Amino acid sequence: MAKKNEAEIQDKSSGFNAVNFFQESKEELDKVVWPSRQQLISESVAVILMVSLSATTIYLVDELFKLLAGKVFP
Repeated sequence: MAKKNEAEIQDKSSGFNAVNFFQESKEELDKVVWPSRQQLISESVAVILMVSLSATTIYLVDELFKLLAGKVFP
C-alpha cells in the first residue's frame, strides 16, 4: 500500500500530463447532475426577474436621491 501511494505521488509530481488531465476532466463532468430543460428555464426566468427588480429598485432610489439633492442644493 505504501509503495502504491509513493508511486502515485511520483506520477503527480512528474509534471503536467494532458492526457490524464482530459481523462480526469471527463470523469468529473460525468459526475455532474445537469438540470432538466424545464428547471433551467424556470431558474433562468427567476434570475432575470430578480436582476430586473433589483435594477429597478436601485434606479428608483437613485432618482429619489437626485430629486432630494436638487431640492436641498438648488
